[in-house]
Amino acid sequence: PALFMENARKSSIVSRANSIGSTSASSVPNTDDEDSDYHQESFKESYKDQRRRAHTQAEQKRRDAIKKGYNDLQAIVPTCEQQDFSISSQKLSKAIVLQKTIDYIQFLHKEKKKQEEEVSTLRKDVMALKIMKVNYEQIVKAHQDNPNEGKNQISDEVKFNVFQGIMDSLFQSFNASVSVTSFQELSACVFSWIEEHCKPQTLQDIVIRVLHKVKSQLY
Repeated sequence: PALFMENARKSSIVSRANSIGSTSASSVPNTDDEDSDYHQESFKESYKDQRRRAHTQAEQKRRDAIKKGYNDLQAIVPTCEQQDFSISSQKLSKAIVLQKTIDYIQFLHKEKKKQEEEVSTLRKDVMALKIMKVNYEQIVKAHQDNPNEGKNQISDEVKFNVFQGIMDSLFQSFNASVSVTSFQELSACVFSWIEEHCKPQTLQDIVIRVLHKVKSQLY
């Protein structure tokens, strides 16, 4: 009986010790798991902050680039500097800057087209003057080669007939080739007509034909 009582007392003590140990173990926090969760949450927050910061920086760069572009347009386009007195103290909006830029580009295109037309007209003028120069040089050379020509006087009527015949021939080609609906078309067509129908060889053929006709009438 004494040994039985001793074993029962030891079993009771072990059972109570195990119970206390399990209770104590359950009350101790699991620091390893909680530290892992904490670091994971911190990493997530840090990654989100980095992405947010990178996005903010990229957006700021984009806005700065747009702002610089509008500032450059205002500096380049002259009409952006000519503000009305009513809005002189206000900054031009982006819509106004864009519209003024579009208007200025259209103005430059018109000026370029106008200058190209002027250059084309000047080239035709130069060509016409060259043709006239060649004609006068041939006339002078003809007088130099035949100094006695013209001593026999020709009546004014014959001169008029020759002149009339030349002008009639030129007018026929002029009337068929030149449009007079507007001054611009007239200016463009008349130089083309001169280049085509007033060449030295063409004029020479006309004069020879007219002279033969007048000669046949006289004799």
